[in-house]
Amino acid sequence: MDDATQTAEDGVYRLIYRSRSRIPAQTRRAELGELFTAARAHNKGKKITGALLLVDEVFVHTLEGDEQEVQALLARIRADTRHDRIEILDTSLVDSRVFARWAMAKVADTDDQPDINLIAHEQGIHAAASRGDATPEQEGVLKVMRDAARGRALT
Repeated sequence: MDDATQTAEDGVYRLIYRSRSRIPAQTRRAELGELFTAARAHNKGKKITGALLLVDEVFVHTLEGDEQEVQALLARIRADTRHDRIEILDTSLVDSRVFARWAMAKVADTDDQPDINLIAHEQGIHAAASRGDATPEQEGVLKVMRDAARGRALT
């Protein structure tokens, strides 16, 4: 079995949250690059996949994997001073991952922009080669994420 794949009988825990970024605008690019580098390495080791949407100061993040591992990651995120006002939007047990190939991806904040995989470097975040169009299942989760980002402001 592939590291990012689980069978339907195992189920996959999916958690979607949003939070307000506390990263100052002037250091945001570099800090997000460091954050993504660390997150990708950690998540790969824990077999957690997902996608991240950034709109201004709002993060909307989908995490998929073993429930205990995802909850442990959420505890780390709650303790991270770069996040504020964490709000759980959805938790569910699903048949399979929709982001099995995405250790981390940037989700476009509008439906007419492409979603892109990210490569994080010390100098910041850069686009990676696309792996093709989103599946209908991915589009459903991406819509939830975009709607959450467009929702009421996190104050």
